Parts: sequence; C-alpha cells; structure tokens
Amino acid sequence: MARILFINPNANIACGDGISTALERFRGAGGPTIDVMSLPDGPEAIVSWRDWHNAVEPLCQAITREAADFYVVACASDPGIEAAQAQTRAPVLGAFRAAVSVAATIGRFGVIALADASLARHLLALRGIGLEQRLAGEIALNLSIPELLDPTAARDALIRTARALAGQGAQAIILGCTGMAHHRPAIASACGLPVIDPCQAACGIALARL
Repeated sequence: MARILFINPNANIACGDGISTALERFRGAGGPTIDVMSLPDGPEAIVSWRDWHNAVEPLCQAITREAADFYVVACASDPGIEAAQAQTRAPVLGAFRAAVSVAATIGRFGVIALADASLARHLLALRGIGLEQRLAGEIALNLSIPELLDPTAARDALIRTARALAGQGAQAIILGCTGMAHHRPAIASACGLPVIDPCQAACGIALARL
C-alpha cells in the first residue's frame, strides 16, 4: 500500500497531532497510508529565518530514513524544500505551494501569516512559481504556536484577519501556518470565502498523483 508521509519540521508534537487530525477525512480503507511525524531535532516552531534553516538538516535526515511514496513538508513556510527534494526520487511537495496551487484555481488569494518573517518567505515562494500577482494581501498575526493551537484563543484574530483580506480583494484565504487547521471551518463560515489548509491541499494533490 502506498504511503504519504507528512513531516512536521518542528519538534512540537501538538502541532503534528493537529495536522494528523486535519488529514483524517482523507484516510479510508483501501487508500494510501497517511502518516504524520514531527522532528525532535527540529526547532520548537518555525518563526524566524534561523528556525527555517535549522529545520533543513533534520528534515533531510527524516526523508532519508523514512520510506514513503510521497512526502509533504508540513509547514507553510516550506523549509528546505529544494534540499528535501534532492534526498529522494519520490515526489516532495511543500504545503504552502500546494495551498497556492489550489487557491489560484479560485482567483486572487490572501494569506494569514504566522509572523512577520513569514511574509518574505511566502513572497519568495510566490515569485519562484510565478504567482506573485495573484496575492491580494498577506497579514501576519505574530502569535505563538500555543496560542494558535488553543481551541479559541486566536479565533477572533483569525476571523478579523480573514475579513480584512477579503476587503483587500481576496477570493480565497490560505492559512499560513499548519497550526491553524482546526480554525478553518469557523473562519470560512465567518468570512464567506473558501479557506485553504495547506496540508489538506497537499494531501489532495498527493492522492491525485498516486
């Protein structure tokens, strides 16, 4: 049976558990195995550029160690994606790029970023895939991972941000951190736009590819 492996490139087990919960709808009898792993040697969260770079080596080691038919870098900053792709002949997809590919089929999109440092990383990725002009806007929350993982602590801020991006012309909203996944239904209901979780987008692409 085929295996899709989502690698959460930080050491936060709760974040990895949240990703796995968001992917539950894709698991079914007879389908590929969908696994999620976090990296004990990775940073506690990927906020700064230093965190981004510190995640690369543990990520590459995990891909070398863990056999899979499709890998997903389960962080919306796509850390080390080029290095990760060089470790295996299997496809390796960045979750942010997956979300953008889905959002671009809808129209112009907005991104809710985790932190200010995420803005430059996302813009670099968008330029690399030629979709910078489809970005309606991006707003950073500058919240901690524990705040995001809390069932309610960040929800009002997420909803306000999604509505602000809608006001800037966004026709779809990308959640710019995989720790936001459990807020997706509430945000979508409040802003009236499609809200895209990067790992769910990547899983859809992986299943179609396999």
